[in-house]
Amino acid sequence: MIPTPLFRDRADAGEQLADAVIRQLTESDADLRRMKPIVYALPRGGLPIAAPLAQKLGCPLDIIVAKKITRPENPELALGAVTADGVVLWGRQRILRHQVRQTAQQEAQGKAQAQLSQMTSACPQVDPTGALALVVDDGIATGMTMAVAVQALRQRNLAQIWVCVPVAPGELVEQMRPWCDRLIVLATPDPFMSVSRFYEAFPQVEMSEAIAYLSCQ
Repeated sequence: MIPTPLFRDRADAGEQLADAVIRQLTESDADLRRMKPIVYALPRGGLPIAAPLAQKLGCPLDIIVAKKITRPENPELALGAVTADGVVLWGRQRILRHQVRQTAQQEAQGKAQAQLSQMTSACPQVDPTGALALVVDDGIATGMTMAVAVQALRQRNLAQIWVCVPVAPGELVEQMRPWCDRLIVLATPDPFMSVSRFYEAFPQVEMSEAIAYLSCQ
């Protein structure tokens, strides 16, 4: 059975997510509303989702780069995830020899660093201290990259971290709640299968497009 698409494309999902996040911000207490927001996208697919939120809030749009750690023979299977600056998270069920783990981690981190270096010049220079981080992606499948991204952001002296995504598996929602101060997910369809199935159009976001989103601030 093919799931019915929930969103026309990332722009549509981004607009819907922005409305949901802003509604929750508006209904929050005064102390939270006074926090300066910063929107962090997981590139590249998270940027078209994050851009409408940053635009509507009039706040900076930045990135947090994380990559899945995989084995060459199965690049779709996430053994863990690592950020460009080396924060790493391993899945509990994956047991690998130390040398294999180390090599897989280095390869994933190298990819993250390469992507970050291509995008750094377009990123805003903002002080995250005391800010409200709104961490955005186009969806969550295994949760590994989002989890490690949040773990890395915890080191930046932010006041709160919200995870905001259009779609995620229902069975992951309770697992995700402890990661962050608030979790906003528009839909938790079952069966889930993959993030792309819930978009009518889900093309790859090219690097030039990703940089354009960051540059238009």
